[in-house]
Amino acid sequence: MNKHTRILFFFALLVLAVAIFSVFSFSQSLRQRNLVLATTTSTYDSGLLSHIIPVFENQHNIKVNIISKGTGESIEIAKRGDADLVLVHSRKLEEQFVKDGYGVHRIGVMYNDFIIIGPSADPAGIAGGSNATLAFERIAKAGAEGKAVFTSRADKSGTNMVELNIWNTIGLQPSNKTNAWYTEAGAGMGAVLRMTNEKNAYTLTDRATWLSFRSKLPHLTLLVEKDRILLNPYALILVNPEKYPQRNIKMAVALVKFMVSEQGQRLIESFRKENETFFFPIARDFQLAHELGFPNQEYEVEWYDSQGIKFSFVGWIALSSVVTHESGLKANFEKFGLESNS
Repeated sequence: MNKHTRILFFFALLVLAVAIFSVFSFSQSLRQRNLVLATTTSTYDSGLLSHIIPVFENQHNIKVNIISKGTGESIEIAKRGDADLVLVHSRKLEEQFVKDGYGVHRIGVMYNDFIIIGPSADPAGIAGGSNATLAFERIAKAGAEGKAVFTSRADKSGTNMVELNIWNTIGLQPSNKTNAWYTEAGAGMGAVLRMTNEKNAYTLTDRATWLSFRSKLPHLTLLVEKDRILLNPYALILVNPEKYPQRNIKMAVALVKFMVSEQGQRLIESFRKENETFFFPIARDFQLAHELGFPNQEYEVEWYDSQGIKFSFVGWIALSSVVTHESGLKANFEKFGLESNS
């Protein structure tokens, strides 16, 4: 090989190396500009995420891919390494997710509440009540008498966990195998509401999804609400970067920072339909966060506020710091007999 040929050969190798590096960098950039959020059906079906996520995407030039399932399934998706973070609502499942090393930095972001809905005729006689346990007792009695039907999500979602806990408090473990009045749908909230409407049945639902669907549910009405056991807080949790180094942890942090920032909390609070507020922010109202099961809320807010994302050759963007003082957002807790500390 003469000198000229060697120069051409090494030049060709250099061009090939640059091309390979460019393709790798581009693929990394594409991956890092996509974020996967596994979340509950309520945050998606209610329209909340369509209200909030585009603001984040526009500010940070990133695409958020949303997987909408029940809390249990969303957490399982994250456990498989197929999501960057979760937005869910079941304290027991959330804390186990963190305890088992799959998730880190659990933080409270907002809450709404569960309600019991059912047929306007109300054969169980629960209308106007505020005691969910008593309502379930009466539904079970009416069901045993062949007068009522109850539809359960039966999907290990946060809603399903609350429902099962209420049955447990009255010493029941209903099943469609042993109780003719009990239907196990194995489906999301929207599908369960439609099924409940068709069957003139009772069910437990979150208020936000009910408000979104009620115009399409002519046979159903709200019957029981405002029981403290029906409060429904939501948590954001990152997947553990030590267990899932391939995940987009930096932009997952960015999304949580946005959701718990003053801007994000205002967006949550401003999401309304027909003059109804769907969700109430709690990230920086520490007393309320403690009441709702987030004992380390101050620490987690401080941690997220302190995180920064630096520039790099594959396209990370720099995020400005978020203020650390309390925003003064007050969740509408008076109806539950709780007071805000902010």
